[in-house]
Amino acid sequence: MSSWIVLLMSTDATLIGPLGHQLEGHAHVIVAPTPAAAGLQLATIRPDSLIVDARRAFDGGHAAARLIDQTAALSPTTEIVMLTDPLCPEPLERRAACGRLVHLRGDVRVEAVSELARSRQRATAAVPENSVDANSGGSMSRIETKSPTLQRMLDDLAVAAAHDVTILLIGETGSGKTFLSRQIHDASPRRALPFLHVACGALPRELIESELFGHVRGAFTSAHADKEGKFQAAGGGTILLDEIDVLGPEQQVKLLRVIEAREFEPVGSNRTLRSQARLVVASNLELQPLVETGRFRPDLYYRLNMLKFDLPPLRARRVDIVPLAERFIDRFAAQHGVALRQVDGGLYEALLSYPWPGNVRELEHVIQRAVIYCRNGVLTREQLPAHILLGEAGPVNDASVRLTFESAVPDHSLEAQVALTEKDLIAAALARNDSSRTQTARELGISRVTLYNKMKRYALK
Repeated sequence: MSSWIVLLMSTDATLIGPLGHQLEGHAHVIVAPTPAAAGLQLATIRPDSLIVDARRAFDGGHAAARLIDQTAALSPTTEIVMLTDPLCPEPLERRAACGRLVHLRGDVRVEAVSELARSRQRATAAVPENSVDANSGGSMSRIETKSPTLQRMLDDLAVAAAHDVTILLIGETGSGKTFLSRQIHDASPRRALPFLHVACGALPRELIESELFGHVRGAFTSAHADKEGKFQAAGGGTILLDEIDVLGPEQQVKLLRVIEAREFEPVGSNRTLRSQARLVVASNLELQPLVETGRFRPDLYYRLNMLKFDLPPLRARRVDIVPLAERFIDRFAAQHGVALRQVDGGLYEALLSYPWPGNVRELEHVIQRAVIYCRNGVLTREQLPAHILLGEAGPVNDASVRLTFESAVPDHSLEAQVALTEKDLIAAALARNDSSRTQTARELGISRVTLYNKMKRYALK
């Protein structure tokens, strides 16, 4: 079966059947009867093409417009084809004018829709330079950065993504671990199979094992029926285990067995099952200190640490703040129907002065709020929250991040201002010298020991 996925949102049998026949052998067609049903499909797949049949939209096209926005946000590389009546509803007309999509009006021939999907497939196949591997079926090309450190990490991650290995991602809250995990899945040969995200920290400790491995009826008081765990439900897809540090010792033993032997038993069962899933694990915390304090098994740590990737926080790659902000501004202006004529430079200055404890996720939410409150077509710093303008780190639930930002509250003393400038100078020098401490120390005119001590003081890696 082809790994090319076409998600078709339609109830028109004269389109569904013939289109499936036309694309047979070329693409795997998934049919969703409503925009809501198509939106649910986006939780587990990233289609290469989305065909939105809005010719029978009875709600003024609003649901179809939301589906298009959702797809553009979750899967930027998905090609969107929109079918409408000659008199297109206003929300969809706006999407056609602002968004990157193909708009077909009136009576549409099935052959034309099929050819659009197949031509995109041929064009993608003809551009191999973005692919991770000849057999990977995907790429890591969706992430753009001007940070040399992050770019090097992405290059290494792209190679790892193409191989069937377990990957460990370490990074602060909101730094992009979930997004990168999805990219790993999309860049692997498993991209057409399920991607399941398990937030271990959101589960009661006593239910984590059941969630991962399943259980049989009667295994415990509330086990009224057999339940399929994530390792079984994922099949040959990918599982992201987020906040891996919350797992207890017994759960860590079972996870190590799944990684090494690909075997597990549901809770309360003696039947051994085989796992075919690819595993990506993530944590907000460094795991080595947890090993030293006895909270994390050394054997599991060394097994996971083989392919470990440290995601730099947004404050360590300030060169990406403005490009990310511009991208979010464009997306939310289109999503909320806000006509922007200008973005004032003072807004970017405020964004660059803030430490971003919530990283990219916090930046995204701040930009969305600013766009919503923009009234006159000019986006200015006045639309930003007060704590951003003051440069004060907002509330953070993650204790490790909160400790990092204890010194983030503005201190206007000369010593504090000199330290802040010194930190930025060292970070910039490290970036210019590809993190080489020897070259950085030589450029700054200090010893390697002095540089190391200052990096430790300012939490620079």
